[in-house]
Amino acid sequence: MPVNRDFHRFVLFSKSLNFISMAKLMLLGDEAIAQAAIDAGISGIYAYPGTPSTEITEFVINSRQAKEGEIHARWSVNEKTAMEAALGMSYAGKRAMVCMKHVGLNVAADAFVNSAITGANGGLIVVAADDPSMHSSQNEQDSRFYGKFAMLPVLEPSNQQEAYDMVLYGFDLSEKLGTPVLLRITTRLAHSRSGVMRMPVRDQNVVKLPANLRQFILLPAIARKQYKTLIAKQHDFEAMSETGGFNQLIAGTDQSLGIITTGIAYNYLMENYPDRRVPFPILKIGQYPLPKSIVEKIYTQCNSLLILEEGYPVVEEMLRGFMNNGKIIHGRLDGTVPFDGELNPNIVAVALGLNNTRGREVPPVVVGRPPSLCKGCPHIYSYNALNQALETWSKGRVFSDIGCYTLGALEPFNAINSCVDMGASITMAKGAADAGLNPAVAVIGDSTFTHSGITGLIDCVNDNSAVTILILDNETTGMTGGQESAALGRIESICIGVGVDPNHIITLNPSPKYHEENLSAIKRELDYQGVSVIVPRRECIQTATRNLKLAKKVKAE
Repeated sequence: MPVNRDFHRFVLFSKSLNFISMAKLMLLGDEAIAQAAIDAGISGIYAYPGTPSTEITEFVINSRQAKEGEIHARWSVNEKTAMEAALGMSYAGKRAMVCMKHVGLNVAADAFVNSAITGANGGLIVVAADDPSMHSSQNEQDSRFYGKFAMLPVLEPSNQQEAYDMVLYGFDLSEKLGTPVLLRITTRLAHSRSGVMRMPVRDQNVVKLPANLRQFILLPAIARKQYKTLIAKQHDFEAMSETGGFNQLIAGTDQSLGIITTGIAYNYLMENYPDRRVPFPILKIGQYPLPKSIVEKIYTQCNSLLILEEGYPVVEEMLRGFMNNGKIIHGRLDGTVPFDGELNPNIVAVALGLNNTRGREVPPVVVGRPPSLCKGCPHIYSYNALNQALETWSKGRVFSDIGCYTLGALEPFNAINSCVDMGASITMAKGAADAGLNPAVAVIGDSTFTHSGITGLIDCVNDNSAVTILILDNETTGMTGGQESAALGRIESICIGVGVDPNHIITLNPSPKYHEENLSAIKRELDYQGVSVIVPRRECIQTATRNLKLAKKVKAE
């Protein structure tokens, strides 16, 4: 396999220096990416919190090294604004990283796809953290499709050290080829920990505008030229994929089967062979587009192929497209590997014809614990009042959003009837009201409101829709651990600013003491035939507890 020897000599040299000057760090995958971005000389990181990507930005925000380097590190109002801000920093010649979970890439897609056509000036890496098995997500979409759709290079690490190395390599690739780079990780890599050896810290770039000041102006006449440039770069992208060193063909003695595996799926394969000696040839993919010449080698050598990849059958579909010469290809598409859910070592074992342990029963002592709202959570009292206020109406008229309060769908509340995407509560309630469902209620959190709810509220105001909107304000981004909320202290001002009648902007204290008062207010607004906003406001019980402990500690000192 061709190897970029200069790059690898640099890696080995760097690691020899680090062995002397730096201890190996034990880092989450997210933290490895964050530390690598700092060491690579980023000037800014932009993100909206979303599991499993949140810890990347949190690490930079809390890093003393980042503070000393004056790296811009604050939460953005949503993924689209984060992507656009990072693109602006790249325009100015500095290195930037933007982070999001996989469904956040849907929000950022307009800017992301178009950034492939503008290209990058300073290095730009987009991190998308996918969530196979939907541990905390609405779907398990595969961000590699976005990379292929946008025609951008994609990197996919198999461990924490590779995640670190790929970030530095990704910035080099971005600046060398003038393109954004997508770094795709998954939940298990993001939230598992391993030793990581650092490289020497690089200086930040100085401000340097693009040589072509029309590069980022996507008027059709300019965009057509830029698009041709992007197409012309595909050869370079593939050449770098062939020589970058992250796609590795490992020889095997038994050529009845060849295995192509990607990212963390490589680890699930190796866990079935404790001695690390797999008898079959392996092609380990870490960089896209697929390196066709290396794929051709394993395809030619082996009688059949098994594709092991976390997520959708991206490689499998591409392989069937340009290498469909009659050989048997096993994977998700033929059922050898389940089409949905995370991979694990046992699923790989079954695909290889090894022992099946999936049938083991869960011991009776292990009892399932469904998620629930925290004891004392203000949302509990908001739902209690809303449920009672709606008792005289038929069920099925409360549209919710994504956050802790989505747990209102479960027992004992059974309070909400939808959860589709960020901001959908208000617009779905509007559509239902337009259809004649009255009252129609939206429930949205404070952070989600500024993320994606304001535009829907403007639609409601423009049509004077009969919608009652509860903005549950716990003064933080609670679901992902208590990050700063862009809505803090300004919800009422925003609502007035977009045209909601101040007489129908009601602030409540969601606690048992004020239940009757809150119930009366909600009933009154449900009867109003126009746009009504109710803001139950009380600090998240978790952040309140943490802040109280911190205050006591400061006082004691």
